[in-house]
Amino acid sequence: MSIMIVGLGFAAMLALMLLSIPVAVAIISVGAIGGYLMYGMPLVDMMGGVIWSSLNSHTMLAIPLFMLLGELLLRGGIADRMYDAMAVWLARLPGGLLHTNVATCTLFSATSGSSVATAATVGTIALPALKQYQYEPRPSLGSLAAGGTLGILIPPSINLLVYGSIANTSVGQLFAAGVVPGILMALCFSAYIFIAHGNAGSKATDLVNKPYAEKLRLAKHLIPPLVIFGVVMGSIYGGLATPTESAAIGVMIALVFVALNRRLTVDLLIECSIHAAKTSGMVMIVLVCALLLNVTISMTGAAQAVTQWIASFEMHQLSLLLVLLLFYIVLGTFMDAMSMLVLTVPIVIPIVVAAGIDPVWFGIFIVIMCEVALITPPIGMNLFVVHGVRVDDGPYSDVTRGALPYVIIMMLFTVLLMIFPGIVMWLPELLAG
Repeated sequence: MSIMIVGLGFAAMLALMLLSIPVAVAIISVGAIGGYLMYGMPLVDMMGGVIWSSLNSHTMLAIPLFMLLGELLLRGGIADRMYDAMAVWLARLPGGLLHTNVATCTLFSATSGSSVATAATVGTIALPALKQYQYEPRPSLGSLAAGGTLGILIPPSINLLVYGSIANTSVGQLFAAGVVPGILMALCFSAYIFIAHGNAGSKATDLVNKPYAEKLRLAKHLIPPLVIFGVVMGSIYGGLATPTESAAIGVMIALVFVALNRRLTVDLLIECSIHAAKTSGMVMIVLVCALLLNVTISMTGAAQAVTQWIASFEMHQLSLLLVLLLFYIVLGTFMDAMSMLVLTVPIVIPIVVAAGIDPVWFGIFIVIMCEVALITPPIGMNLFVVHGVRVDDGPYSDVTRGALPYVIIMMLFTVLLMIFPGIVMWLPELLAG
């Protein structure tokens, strides 16, 4: 297959998406039509078996379980108490509650797995307090939008689960690889807040002057997310459970904590289940269509054609990654993160593997690119989410301008990972060793 045909197929998918055709429909249309034109009905007929074998998988079951875990934390009253506990401890830092935004997003990410859910949850809780203490809108909204992106990097991550399924890479190793970069990126966000917005929070004197006994009392609300994260990740890396089994354990522990908060009711369980099912269904449909596209790509030799074409330029690993960095930044300006991931991974993975790049490391790279897409205008999902939950009628430009410095931080952080790949691979290699 020629590179021109591959390019036309990719352009056709982008064109359908720009025409507001649903992502799953755009992907399956090109995949099925391309397969039919190349091999006829036999290739189209075998796609049913691909759907069944893909969904009849323990790994796929982890997606709705982690979604349900996040919903329980949100609607069970655990997330808002977590923010209150963080606020009294971090309010005295230069930047005040802006650090609390990032820290709460980081901790909630460690149990949620979704960036949009993280941004919506923490934004809903934080914005009234930020307005009460007269924080500037732009840094407040920007820190929430950027902090929310950590939901797909810090494990458990839905995007890493999807990437692992498409790229046939160990989910456990991907989860391990996301821990150190996720924490370091959160620290980079806080360092920026410390430097650029150190004067924020001067009106929050009552939080700063809370008695030490009161701070200790509130600190107990940090126990549930820490316990859930410790048990979920510890069971995976201790060899006691698969990611799916650990997700189920996390849901059971979350139910216990919600019951201890006296919030566990039948109505709550129904509401959490419905929201988790809707979100999981959306992700699974897009994922299945991407896997079907992968069948067409494999059978027609499209991946090999692209790999040979890229190899003809004889680029160094760093040059290739810088090209991909620019490619994903441009793509993320008009495509949502999940669509970008499932659309490009089947084509890009053979290229990076042929270049000698570890697929686990590349999984973290592409997830960070998805994070950038979440806060890149004009269609960054986290920008819309945070703007939608704000408590005033301010302009959308407040969110975009507030998030722009964090886009630059993410890009610089990605370049740092290119130069020092051990930042990503240290923990997976340690656990594997």
